[in-house]
Amino acid sequence: MQNTNLASNDNTGVEEVSVSLRHYEFKKRLGEGGFGQVHEAWDSKLCRPVAIKQLKATEGAGSAIQTSSLLKEARLAASLKHPAFVKIFAIEDEDNSHSIVMELVPGLTLKQLLQQNPQQPLPEQQAINIISQVAEAMQEAHASGLIHGDLKPSNLMVEPDGKVRILDFGLASKTDAQATTSMSQLDPQGTIAYMAPERMMGSPASAQSDIYALGVILYETLTGQRPFANASGLALAAALMQSNSDTWEFPAGCKPELIKLVLAMTARQTEKRLNNMQQVHEQLRGLVSVPVLVAAGGAVDVNSISGNGWKALSKPKRFAIVSAIIVALGYGAWQAVPYLEMDKMSLKPFSESLTMKQGLEALRQYDIPSSLNKAQASFETILKRNPDHAGAVAGLSIIYTFRYDSDRQDSVLLQKADASAQQALKLNDKLALSHIALARVRSQMGKNDLAQNSYEQALALDPDNIFATFGLVTVLRKLKRYDEAIKIAAAGLEKFPYERMFAEELGAVYAELSKYTEAEKFFRISIKIQPDSVAAYANLSNILVRQNRETEAKQILQQGLLIRPDALLYSNMGQILFNDGEYVKAAEAFEAAISPDKGSPARYDGWANWGDTLRWIPGQEEKAKKAYERARELLSQRLPTIPKKADATMISRFGLYSIRIGDMQTGMKYLYQALELDPENRNVHFRLGLAHELLGKRDEAINELGMAIKYQLPIKTIESEPDLLSLRRDQRYIKLVDHEKK
Repeated sequence: MQNTNLASNDNTGVEEVSVSLRHYEFKKRLGEGGFGQVHEAWDSKLCRPVAIKQLKATEGAGSAIQTSSLLKEARLAASLKHPAFVKIFAIEDEDNSHSIVMELVPGLTLKQLLQQNPQQPLPEQQAINIISQVAEAMQEAHASGLIHGDLKPSNLMVEPDGKVRILDFGLASKTDAQATTSMSQLDPQGTIAYMAPERMMGSPASAQSDIYALGVILYETLTGQRPFANASGLALAAALMQSNSDTWEFPAGCKPELIKLVLAMTARQTEKRLNNMQQVHEQLRGLVSVPVLVAAGGAVDVNSISGNGWKALSKPKRFAIVSAIIVALGYGAWQAVPYLEMDKMSLKPFSESLTMKQGLEALRQYDIPSSLNKAQASFETILKRNPDHAGAVAGLSIIYTFRYDSDRQDSVLLQKADASAQQALKLNDKLALSHIALARVRSQMGKNDLAQNSYEQALALDPDNIFATFGLVTVLRKLKRYDEAIKIAAAGLEKFPYERMFAEELGAVYAELSKYTEAEKFFRISIKIQPDSVAAYANLSNILVRQNRETEAKQILQQGLLIRPDALLYSNMGQILFNDGEYVKAAEAFEAAISPDKGSPARYDGWANWGDTLRWIPGQEEKAKKAYERARELLSQRLPTIPKKADATMISRFGLYSIRIGDMQTGMKYLYQALELDPENRNVHFRLGLAHELLGKRDEAINELGMAIKYQLPIKTIESEPDLLSLRRDQRYIKLVDHEKK
C-alpha cells in the first residue's frame, strides 16, 4: 500500500470511486492493504488534495485491538516533526470505520525507481543521498522512542526534487504483522526481504531492526537487487536466517567503505550491528563526494592560487575553496580510520542500566532456548559489580521460577527463587520487579491469592509493567476468575501488541471455558506474534484435537517440531497417536518427550504418558510400572503441604499414579481429597471414575464419568482410554452418552 500518485508502470489499479467522507471528495484509489484502502481525495474545506487511509470496518476483540493500535500509531506518527515524515492531518470516524487523513505526496517510490532499470543499481551518490535522508529522519524518530517496523523501498517516496519521504510510519509494523508471518503469501519483494533475523524469530520491531532494513535497502540501491533475489516466502526467510550478509555479492566497483557500512548495518547478531541511525547518517555523510568548485570562468585550480592571486579572489570564492579543502581533509581522515569490528563490544564502558535492560529483554523471550541463559548472564554480570542490585536479584528469582515451571521442576530451583525474591524485597521493596519475583514464587507454591496481592503491589508501583500484567492474568485464570482475566489480558494485548503472552493467556482461558473457537483464534494470534514459540503450537494442537481435527493438529505439531524439539510437542503427538491406537509410535513419541536431548526428563506427566502407553504393548508391563513410579516420585516433590482448590488436578494425578503401581489405599485417598477440593473439576471426576473401573466398581465408575461429562469433559477422552473399553459397552454408559448428545 502506498500514499502516492502512482506511476503508470505500477500494478496497483486507479479505480474511480464515487464515495465521500464528510467534506472529503474521493478521487481514485491509490493502494490497498490488509487494513483497508488508500484514496486520493479533495479536502473541500481547505481546498487541498489529501490521501485518506480507510481502515476496514471489522468486528470482534482482535479487530478492535488492531484498529485501536492503528489509530494509536497514527497519533504517534503525527507527533514527528522531521520533514521526511508524511504529515497526518486528521483522524475521522464515521459509523464503524476510521480514516486517517494525511498529506498527498508526489513522486515515485524507491521501488518504482529501481524498477525503471531492473537489476541495475542507482548512481552511487543518489543512493547515498536517499539512504542518508532516511537515516537522518529515523534518527529523530528513534530518539523519540518510535519505531517504523516496515522500512522497504515501497515505503520510501522520492519527490521530483530528490527529497525522500517516509510512508506508513508506525502503521506498517502493526498492519503487516500478519503478512510478515504468513510468509508464503508475501510478495517476494515484500516485507521478508527487509526483515531482521531476530524479527523472524519472534522479537518485536526495534531501532536495530530498522537499521537492518535500511541496510538491505542500501544494498539493493547499490546492486540493483535485494539479497537472494530469486527466493521468496519461507525459502527467502530460511536463506536470510541461515546466512550472514558478508556472503552477499557486491559489484566490482562498489566502494569498500559502502560495503563495510552495509555489513555493519545488516549483521545477523544485533550486538554486532551499528548502534543507532546517527552512526549510519554520519558515515553516509562522509561518503558524499566533494563537489567540483566552478567559478564563472570554469574550475578553480587551487594550486595556482597564491600570493596576490589569492587576494584577488572574492571573499565568497575564498570561503568556498577553504570549505572544500576542509571537507576533503575530513573525508580523507574518515577513510584512514580503520573500521571498528562490532564484536569488540567489551572495549566499551560497562553500563549497568543497559545490561539490566538487555537482561529483561531476554527474559521476555523466556520460552526461546538460550534466552534464559542470556538473561542470567546479564543479571550475574551486574551482581559481580554490585551485589546489592535489587533488580538483578529479582531477575534471577524470576529465571529460577521459569526453569522450575518449564523443564526441570527441581524443588531446589523453587527454593532459590524464594530466597532471591525475599532478598530483592529486602534490598528494595519499592521496586516492582521485587514484588513480581515474590508473586511468581507464591504462584508456583499454589498460593495464588497471595500471588495476586504481590502482582497488584507491583502494578501500583509500575502500572505498565508487562511481567506484572501477564502474571496477574495467569493467577486470575488459576483462580478461575475468568472474566477478570479476559479483561486484563485483552487490555494487555492492546497495550503490548508485540507480546504473544497475552494472546496465549486468552487462548488458555477460553480453552478452560471450553470455548474452543475463541481459544484457537488467540493461539493462532500468538503464533503470528512470535512464530518461534513452540508452546503456542502445542496449545493450538490441543484445541484442534478437542474439535476432532486431528489431521490439522498433526500438521501444527510438525510446524513446531521444524522449529526445535520440545517435550510438549512430542507429548501432544504421542497423545494423538495413542488415541488412534498406534501404541508403539505413541510410546516412541512419549519417550522422546522425556529424553534429555529432545524433551524434559523431569516432567512427571511425561513419564505417566509413557507408562500409559507401555501398558498396551506386550511385554512392557514392568517398564510401565517403573515409569509410573518415576512420575509419582517427581510429582510428590510438588505436592503442597496445605492443598487448595487449584491443586486438585495435580493431587488427582498423584492418586491415579498410585493406583497404577498397586498402591490402592493411597490412590483413593488422594483422589477423594482432590474431589473435595474441587467438586466441579471434570478431570478429577474422570480420574476417579477410571480408578473405580480399575478396582472393579462399575457403578461408581459410570457415576463419576457422568459427572465428568456434565462438567464438559470431551467424550472422546473417555472413548480413547483403553482401560474403559469394557465400560463403554455397558448399556448404562451408552444411554448416558446418547442423552448427552441429545
